Amino acid sequence: MASDVERPRISNVGKGGESSGEIGSVQEPLLQNECNDREEFSVVSTILPFLFPALGGLLYGYDIGATSSATISIQSHTSSGISWYDLSSVEVGLTTSGSLYGALIGSILAFNVADFLGRRRELILSSVVYLVGALLTALAPTFVLMVIGRFIYGIGIGLAMHAAPMYIAETAPSQIRGLLISLKEFFIVLGMLVGYIAGSLLVDTVAGWRYMYGVSFPLSLIMGFGMWWLPASPRWILLRAIQGKGDAQALRKTAIDCLCQLRGEAIGDSSPQKVDEILFELSHLREAQDATIAEMFQGKCLKALIIGGGLVLFQQITGQPSVLYYAATIFQSAGFSAASDATKVSVLLGLLKLIMTGVAVLVVDRLGRRPLLLGGVSGITISLFLLGSYYTYLGDVPALAVVALLVYVGCYQLSFGPIGWLMISEIFPLRLRGKALGIAVLINFGANALVTFAFSPLKVHPIFCSKLLTFCNLKHAC
Repeated sequence: MASDVERPRISNVGKGGESSGEIGSVQEPLLQNECNDREEFSVVSTILPFLFPALGGLLYGYDIGATSSATISIQSHTSSGISWYDLSSVEVGLTTSGSLYGALIGSILAFNVADFLGRRRELILSSVVYLVGALLTALAPTFVLMVIGRFIYGIGIGLAMHAAPMYIAETAPSQIRGLLISLKEFFIVLGMLVGYIAGSLLVDTVAGWRYMYGVSFPLSLIMGFGMWWLPASPRWILLRAIQGKGDAQALRKTAIDCLCQLRGEAIGDSSPQKVDEILFELSHLREAQDATIAEMFQGKCLKALIIGGGLVLFQQITGQPSVLYYAATIFQSAGFSAASDATKVSVLLGLLKLIMTGVAVLVVDRLGRRPLLLGGVSGITISLFLLGSYYTYLGDVPALAVVALLVYVGCYQLSFGPIGWLMISEIFPLRLRGKALGIAVLINFGANALVTFAFSPLKVHPIFCSKLLTFCNLKHAC
């Protein structure tokens, strides 16, 4: 399968060997070594540099799947194990969306500190925040402390979702870079499936919601220790050398050591040459100056920002967060009244999502981004019209809700799911990538939090909810 990086990049080097720093140039690709110069690497040595950052995505996905069942467990007067189980629709919305508001703050923090900390240390910080948030949520004696724990956990999500795609993109060999970036989305969905399974097993257990959230604790430990062991991104180290933020020779030597650790023995004695090529590339891409906010809103960089921000915005306002966070609740309304039955069907939803993500990863290079996006959007529009019709006119046909939900998830995973993050990790120049991804993640979690919070109060008014779904679909189709 041809990797993403073997295709011409959208952000290229303009005439005269200088980077325009914008999409739309027509000459040399932003990331070198993509067409003729294939990197030497050991397959084994690439596993851990992908796996540990991807755990940040898995923890995000797990939170989605676990919350779907936890909101049922926590409201059960028999198995919640608490005295404050009688939550209002607003409190349920806060419980579900609390981590997303935290992710919003995490995105803002990432925007300001990412280039200073570097990708590796940002991921280490996110694992620590994950750990604290998981513990506080699982052990919370009151509703307020539980929401605070969810909020802290969400800060870890915001940091991880910002740093993980950059670390993977900057450390992966060029031949498999696109595949690994797409597989990060696969890990998010795998986390959802694990969360749905954990919820299905624990939903009838007394205080089962505490165990559901507590599972994140050991996973965050593994992620933290793994990122501590991994080297920093050589590209980030050399970027600091180009920008004069340290001794250039010392940073070059550090970058060589990091590259050797990332590529394994297969790279042999060519690591100094590879580092010098990256240095040459960065110096000719005008990466020496710090990126400014104003640059993000100028020329074709603004076009790239609109594309990236638009993709992650439409990811959310189509209702994907509501479907995932409230999957068990939706299935209960569709006829699976027992909590255990609804959560078991949610597992099938997660499995379908995982399978369709795998299909998308395998065919994205063969079919291209645009055809998959257009086909997926068409399926999403039809399925959400059907789901809105169920809530408005066809409430006596619960099978319609189940079919519409499954079609919706399948089409989403063939389009917006993996392709959105893949594209925004590709289209920005290295010097602007940290801040650009920060803006994209900020838009993503802002829209995500609003949609997720709104679902619980709105489902009390199904007619208004269905009209909102229809409106979102019309906007999306346009």
